Amino acid sequence: MKKKKAVVLLSGGLDSTTVLALASSEGYSCYTMSFDYGQRHRAELQQAQKIAASYAVLEHKVFSIDLGIFGGSALTDNSIDVPESMAGGIPITYVPARNTVFLSLALAWAEVLGVSDIFIGVNAVDYSGYPDCRPEYIDAYEKMANLAIKSAVEGVKITIHTPLISLSKAEILHKGVSMGVDYGQTVSCYQANEDGAACGKCDSCRFRRQGFVDAGINDVTRYQ
Repeated sequence: MKKKKAVVLLSGGLDSTTVLALASSEGYSCYTMSFDYGQRHRAELQQAQKIAASYAVLEHKVFSIDLGIFGGSALTDNSIDVPESMAGGIPITYVPARNTVFLSLALAWAEVLGVSDIFIGVNAVDYSGYPDCRPEYIDAYEKMANLAIKSAVEGVKITIHTPLISLSKAEILHKGVSMGVDYGQTVSCYQANEDGAACGKCDSCRFRRQGFVDAGINDVTRYQ
C-alpha cells in the first residue's frame, strides 16, 4: 500500500519543523521546500537542510527568489532595522505577499509531483499580526489553488493543511516534544548570527521564549 505524500514548507524554524513532524506522524512521505528569499541570514536554511535529512524526506529543495529586490520589510532590507520592541499594527518584519509566493511555488511542485496535500506552519494565535497567517487567507488560497491547476480541474483537489493555526506557542511545543522534535536544531530568530544563535530581542525570539516559559519546557534555544 502506497504511503500518502505531501509537500511541506520548511523554514528551519520551530513551527515548520513541528509541522514536518506532524505530517510524518500522520503517515505522509514528505517533500520539503525552503526559500532563499533575500532574508537577513542563511542559518535557517542550513538548519532546514539538516532537519529535512533527520526526517528522511523524499526530497528537499531550496528555491531562490530575491524578495529583497522589492524591499519593504526589515527581513529583506538591511536599511530597515529589525524592531526589538512591540509596536501596534502590522510590523515592519512583514514581508509583502511572502506566503502567497511560497504557497504558489509549493503548489507548482505539488502538481508536478502528483501530490494533493501541502502543509504550512502558519499560526493565527501567537503571531506578529501578519495577514497571510489568518484562516480566512488560507481558505481563500485553497479555493484559488483548486481553480488554478490542471490536476484540480481534472478532479484531484489540493488541500492546504495548517495544523498549528489555532494553537498557542506552548501548545505547539507540547505537541512537538511529544513527537520527539529537537527544537535545539531550529532557528526562529529574525537576525540570527552565522552560527544560528538567536538575538533574544526580536518579535520571533520573544514569542518563542515565552512559549517555552508557558509550556514549562526548558528553552533549548542558542542565544548570542
